[in-house]
Amino acid sequence: MIHFDNVSKTYRTADGPVHALSNVSLDVDPGEFVAVRGPSGCGKSTLLMIAGGLATPTAGRVVVAGVELPSVSASARARFRAEQIGFVFQMFHLLPYLTVLENVAAAALPDGEADSRGRAVELLERFQLADRLKHRPAELSTGERQRVAVARAMVNRPRLILADEPTGNLDPASAADVLELLAEFHGAGGTVLLVTHQESAAECAQRTVRLRRGSTAG
Repeated sequence: MIHFDNVSKTYRTADGPVHALSNVSLDVDPGEFVAVRGPSGCGKSTLLMIAGGLATPTAGRVVVAGVELPSVSASARARFRAEQIGFVFQMFHLLPYLTVLENVAAAALPDGEADSRGRAVELLERFQLADRLKHRPAELSTGERQRVAVARAMVNRPRLILADEPTGNLDPASAADVLELLAEFHGAGGTVLLVTHQESAAECAQRTVRLRRGSTAG
């Protein structure tokens, strides 16, 4: 599902180059649940952004679901993300002026618009948010907001979920709820790549990859 071959990423800054990743090789098989752990600044989020086509590597080869992402156009990458990948972020990134239902349905592909509202309702009901459909994000708890974000990530029935510290802002009970949703997605055959600094979150994965100073450490 994900193949990194000697991937490096260097950011150019006013203070000089910053080497976020250095010759990282990684394989995630279809249907696998993999956690990436490491200290702050080790390149975890950069790795996830490259896997999702949100950033391009400075060097190396990246293939996701059979597509060599850096070699295709920006519009093709955007379409690929919408069709194949669901993203879950620590800060939720919900649109504050939309309701819960509208936030999830708005993420649906245009050609699936007729079914998007029904699919969104189905997910939100399954995630115990049936009584929150008309609420806006500011009216939800942090745990509820993250469950909405997970529903949004799943609305297009992706093959892969990329989760960047999805439990970082949550209390233990809410974190357990979110991890259970990711585990259910994995149990149904989906692939999950989870970036986390929390050992309890990483324990949900089948295996853990550790990053240190931009390189894999085992």
